[in-house]
Amino acid sequence: MKIALLIITLLLPFNSLDEEARRWGQIGHRTTGHIATQLLTDNAAEEVHRVLNGNSLAEVSTWMDEVRSDRSFRYMSPWHYCTIPEGKTYEEAGTPEEGDIIWAIDKMVTELKSGELSAEQEAINLKVLVHLVGDLHQPLHVGNGTDRGGNDVRVQWFGGNSNLHRVWDSEMIDGKQLSFTELADFIDDQLNEETINEWQSTTVLDWAYESQELLDQVYEYPENGRLGYEYSFLNFDTVEKRLLQAGVRLAGLINEIYAN
Repeated sequence: MKIALLIITLLLPFNSLDEEARRWGQIGHRTTGHIATQLLTDNAAEEVHRVLNGNSLAEVSTWMDEVRSDRSFRYMSPWHYCTIPEGKTYEEAGTPEEGDIIWAIDKMVTELKSGELSAEQEAINLKVLVHLVGDLHQPLHVGNGTDRGGNDVRVQWFGGNSNLHRVWDSEMIDGKQLSFTELADFIDDQLNEETINEWQSTTVLDWAYESQELLDQVYEYPENGRLGYEYSFLNFDTVEKRLLQAGVRLAGLINEIYAN
């Protein structure tokens, strides 16, 4: 009995850390959802409240990650990213048969605009849209086909084992120790009407190419793979801008979908 209690006691901190890590990994997506919410028209905000049964964009922003273990949603796995090999355009590479993030965003928007979805499917489409717009603005979700979007690039983050994708997905953001509302409030003061209009006038494909253009910066790190304060200092402005752009553009799409 004492041995069992000792094992439970030893495991609890690790379980807590795992839960905390997963929770912190949600901050980027929730920040994007929170920013978008502030920019919705009155009609769009009412429709979002209806479709999501009172849940916020921030709350549902991680739904796609939460259902990854559900076999019925496995078909969505390829939708989190796209691949543009070096030296090719997205159009030249072509859309894979199972779809990708660009294809999926366009699909969600088209179906939501149709007004022909069931209540359940409309909610799913909106949740998918919220998540994927965020994903597309993380540069490593536009991979070059060589290292699984940085997942195969082993690095150390403040001395701990990690990979480049994880650093950009969550670890730089986690290091700021801010809630998603705090992070959103800190970065959305950069907005003005001209910037909003400029960012919302671009296409989904433009967003992918923006991420692709950032990859040289992303892969600029010490040969020893030890990342920490300097890497975060050099790159966190980009993280903030991409979160902000994602929120602004998500709001633009939702306002367009629920314009009437």
